Amino acid sequence: MNTTSLKLQLKTLPESPGVYQYYDAKDKLLYIGKAKNLKKRVNSYFTKSHDNNRTRMLVKNISRVAHIVVSTEMDALLLENNLIKKYQPRYNVMLKDDKTYPWICIKKEPFPRVFTTRKLIKDGADYFGPYTSMKTVRTLLELLRSLYPMRTCNYDLSAPKIEAGKYKLCLEYHLGNCAGPCVGKIAPEAYDANIAAIRQIIKGDIKYALKQFNTQMLAHADAMEFEAAQRLKEKIAIVQKYQAKNTIVNVKINNVDVFTILSDESYGYINFLQISHGAIIRSHTLEIKKKLDETDATLLALGLIEIRQRFQSQSEEVFTNIPLAISDELNICQPQRGDKKALVDLSLRNAKYYRMERFKQMKIVDPDRHQKRLMTQMKSDLRLQQAPVHIECFDNSNIQGTNPVAACVVFKNGKPNKKEYRHFKIKTVTGPDDFASMEEVVYRRYKRLLEEEAPLPQLIVIDGGKGQLSAALKSLDALDLRGKIAIIGIAKRLEELFFPNDPIPLYLDKKSETLKVIQQLRNEAHRFGISFHRNRRSKGALNSALDALPGVGPKTREQLLKKFKSFKRIKAAQQKELIELLGTKKGSALFTALRQMEQES
Repeated sequence: MNTTSLKLQLKTLPESPGVYQYYDAKDKLLYIGKAKNLKKRVNSYFTKSHDNNRTRMLVKNISRVAHIVVSTEMDALLLENNLIKKYQPRYNVMLKDDKTYPWICIKKEPFPRVFTTRKLIKDGADYFGPYTSMKTVRTLLELLRSLYPMRTCNYDLSAPKIEAGKYKLCLEYHLGNCAGPCVGKIAPEAYDANIAAIRQIIKGDIKYALKQFNTQMLAHADAMEFEAAQRLKEKIAIVQKYQAKNTIVNVKINNVDVFTILSDESYGYINFLQISHGAIIRSHTLEIKKKLDETDATLLALGLIEIRQRFQSQSEEVFTNIPLAISDELNICQPQRGDKKALVDLSLRNAKYYRMERFKQMKIVDPDRHQKRLMTQMKSDLRLQQAPVHIECFDNSNIQGTNPVAACVVFKNGKPNKKEYRHFKIKTVTGPDDFASMEEVVYRRYKRLLEEEAPLPQLIVIDGGKGQLSAALKSLDALDLRGKIAIIGIAKRLEELFFPNDPIPLYLDKKSETLKVIQQLRNEAHRFGISFHRNRRSKGALNSALDALPGVGPKTREQLLKKFKSFKRIKAAQQKELIELLGTKKGSALFTALRQMEQES
């Protein structure tokens, strides 16, 4: 990848936790790192001067940046560990050894032991983790042992050996750390119930444990044992930060491919996560251009075959975000909950970020490309003769016929052009008649544009169904503009699009960019019209209140509003201020009237 492409990537990286990978010009992996904010971290390599010669050489050789977006900084730390151990990049000097993050193991045996380990063995035991801090693991194990006495010996506690009396009680029992299962002091059922509770705590249900720690801490504080109370406070903080589950490593999910798809009108974006021995070892996103009306299932099937061949994947199990059937050899499922669904969600998140980055990159390279594509798409979706570069949308606003107004908003190239927005006061309609109001406003708007020889829009959008559309068409007929300007109506209930002389409405896909532009037009016209309507109502109420005062005519009202801005401030004005503005006689009379009004209210 050339330098320009690398600069583009740096500008469009997401500001999310994740892992980044640097490649050279031969597409060889150079370095893997983690970040709380991918954009800031990766850009820091190219904006700072580096004292370390190794880092300078790394930056000099970087030609391409790949990344995997994850949910949390801890997930990024664990994923970094997995990938470094898998690929052994040249510039990574840490984490290349066999040492891994610690796990908590509950052994599958009579009277199970609970201990920490760095090795995963397929022996049927339950492994929880991994954990990024051994301190967290030790605190958690200490917590568990303080709540539930557990054995630490490695004896074979089978029933025959216990019955034969092969073992004796040890110091751990006398210290209260062990329940003495070796001599039958606790029944297997009771011990297993404790282990079940321990599993819940490890999985994240730590409310009971925190309550125990809080009780102990308060007891030490009451006894003036402040050092012991402080130690317990630190333990509570550590346990509260404890994150029991993550989507990066799960030993129960082994050798699986995860495929998800996200699409728009033109492209499908397919993300692939490869899971091996419970860990993510690869992520790749493929962009496929749509041909005709290919469905997401068709595109995903094509992408799945291509990606599996490219990376020589032999996994027999595949997780997807949509139903898919390719062959009987593959076990394809669509998880609905749990850790499997979390992996699918993670894959889909990476597909979404890839799509966002591609859009950003296209805007940088060709700022007008997106607008041209959108105009072409709208022309096709709405069956127009020309691209709707100039669109106008109308909406009426009134409350029971009072202060009726209308709004016209203008979009150019799919974006609001607020300088050309227009308000209308309804002049010829009495009462709440939306159809007649729409007919008046459309007629006035385009009669004026014709008189001024101003450019006409390629598309008119009417906020309303068939009734409002028919009313607007009457005005176009009166101005001889029928057929010269395309016009549609949008009904709010089901977002139906109505066309002249067509009884069957058009329903666009809810993800359609065309529909989103029309909805934005409608919402903007509604907002603009409502704002004007509220202002007129407020002004009308203010004028009415002032007109009710003795001696206040149009000129006096204008003086008062210019000075005090609102009726509330006029009521609060001092007699001296009113006299200075209006004269002694009129100012005193107004002050007296205002005080009387205040007493009556």
